Amino acid sequence: MTEQAARTPFLYVVVCAAGVAADVSKLITAAQEQDWEVGVIATPVAMNGFFDTAAVEAQTGRPIRSAWRTPGEPRPFPAPDAVVVAPATFNTVNKWAAGIADTLALGTLCEVAGLGVPIAVLPCVADALAAHPAYRDSVGRLRGMGVRFGEPYAGEPGEDGGRPEFAWNRALDLVGRG
Repeated sequence: MTEQAARTPFLYVVVCAAGVAADVSKLITAAQEQDWEVGVIATPVAMNGFFDTAAVEAQTGRPIRSAWRTPGEPRPFPAPDAVVVAPATFNTVNKWAAGIADTLALGTLCEVAGLGVPIAVLPCVADALAAHPAYRDSVGRLRGMGVRFGEPYAGEPGEDGGRPEFAWNRALDLVGRG
């Protein structure tokens, strides 16, 4: 058996600054139940209270990455076997599609898109922003690169006043391990 075959698959979870990010542990739990190792990369804004960073670090057993490492530092995560961007914001989708790599999260997404790694995106974008032509173009460009998108989520309350559930588990289906 080769070393690659014996290794547990590694999932990068890229977390953006949206209210539903508070529940990212649901995705991590589902991935771990399917025998993924998980490393979290967060946008700098997401690190400012959008989710419980200490709990996520305890759950994954790894530090959350948000900043670039220095040239002498070892890579904290192995290469990914798949990547999930959840929740994915308007800003992140547009910058990524344009090739802007001004944060570790965006730089990572730009890089893995060129490596053939399966990537799933669970967008969390308000309907008004999702209607913007730049966003529609960005989604089309990313789909053309092989990125797989889940159903859009605007988080708007339904007629009963409750918000629909964010489809965390759908991400694993999209990368082929659900």
